[in-house]
Amino acid sequence: MTLKTPEQYEESLRKLNLKVYLQGELVENPVDHPIIRPSMNSVKATYELAQDPEYAELMTATSYLTGEKVNRFCHLHQSPADLVKKVKMQRLLGQKTAACFQRCVGMDAINAVDSVTFEMDEKLGTQYHKHFEKFLRQMQQEDWTVDGAMTDPKGDRYLAPSKQADPDLFVHIVERRKDGIVVCGAKAHQTGAINSHWILVMPTISMGKDDADYAVSFCAPADEKGIFYIYGRQSCDTRKLEGDTIDVGNKKFGGHEALMVFDHVFIPWENVFMAGETEFSGLLVERFAGYHRQSYGGCKVGVGDVLIGAAALAADYNGAARASHIKDKLIEMQHLNETLYACGIACSAEGHKTASGTYLIDLLLANVCKQNVTRFPYEIARLAEDIAGGLMVTLPSQKDLNHPVIGKVVEKYFKGVASIPTEWRMRILRLIENITLGTAAVGYRTESMHGAGSPQAQRIMIARQGNIEAKKELAKVIAGITDQGAAK
Repeated sequence: MTLKTPEQYEESLRKLNLKVYLQGELVENPVDHPIIRPSMNSVKATYELAQDPEYAELMTATSYLTGEKVNRFCHLHQSPADLVKKVKMQRLLGQKTAACFQRCVGMDAINAVDSVTFEMDEKLGTQYHKHFEKFLRQMQQEDWTVDGAMTDPKGDRYLAPSKQADPDLFVHIVERRKDGIVVCGAKAHQTGAINSHWILVMPTISMGKDDADYAVSFCAPADEKGIFYIYGRQSCDTRKLEGDTIDVGNKKFGGHEALMVFDHVFIPWENVFMAGETEFSGLLVERFAGYHRQSYGGCKVGVGDVLIGAAALAADYNGAARASHIKDKLIEMQHLNETLYACGIACSAEGHKTASGTYLIDLLLANVCKQNVTRFPYEIARLAEDIAGGLMVTLPSQKDLNHPVIGKVVEKYFKGVASIPTEWRMRILRLIENITLGTAAVGYRTESMHGAGSPQAQRIMIARQGNIEAKKELAKVIAGITDQGAAK
């Protein structure tokens, strides 16, 4: 098997023995839990579209390891064209789900770990790349969803990992054995962890020599002994328990994040990709962050496409579509959205080959892409809320609409254009609410700010990659300035 069907994916999750806590209770069946299932549907879409010949060029690729067709989420980029197709695939999935489809972080993780372990082995004589290739073969063969786990709770941000009052605030090695290592700690904000087969852990920051035990990377089954999850709350999440489709906004898809805890988890050496090599920890963080910042030029744009369409429909249903200011706001939303996409495509087209053969995006442009993502979706959301009107957050419920008595009142007073059913208007307003304020806002608005690093993280990388000294030299030449003085 190299391409799972969506049905096989769902069945494979049922076989996992995940330990998941949600609202203070241990979840017996995560797959069918009404709060979790919409996020599973989003991942399931990545398997469904890979089976569709119409989307095969974007959703699948040829493995350089086996020559077989694999899901692109399991693929190592072999050219700038691969990097471009990745962004186009992410936009497609954003359009299809209007939510986070969760496999991007694992795809970005395997591409970063591949090149870094290769270079680590070349310099240090380690065997990590061989370990990684074995894992990658299995991942491709089984079409696994892999959760890339980078972000630690961090505790006191002023203190290094080894100086924290609680050593478990960063994932670290607590024991080294002949057959492997034992780790403790946690990873926060883990997108799609509960819908994943395996976990790929990476360090969260560049580590110094005193923090060698924290410079650790490894993979583990998502249901490995000692790993458990605490499901994160989202705005309006309990609406999913009500059984109605209008009030949730997005009737099928969603996303999730969780705290992933490692309580003395044993990792065999064959699944370890870094264990104390601090000089390579920063490089792994930098490359993963670069790939993931590229991703936002695709996935957020796809969700933006849906939001723009919803805002345009709201204007139609409100009878305001012909107003010049509405037209101008929709144009601005499209301009901002396509600018994000342009950055995602640009950093991909400018990608270059690493020593392992895997292609890396242009890191400067990837960070510019994500810096724009920390701003533009907020403006797109603001404009959508402006066009939708206040009714978006004051609508009565679906139960009120369906009530035998007051339903007629809801139908009468919340109608816009006479030819448009009130239910249609309610559905589109709830979708806008979902993307801008509700459960999908985690994967669109707030994640645009903090996913793949906060705005300041990108600004640091832009300063590092921007090569200001070279720009000074360009200006000197044009102005006629030399080290000896003004040119004659």
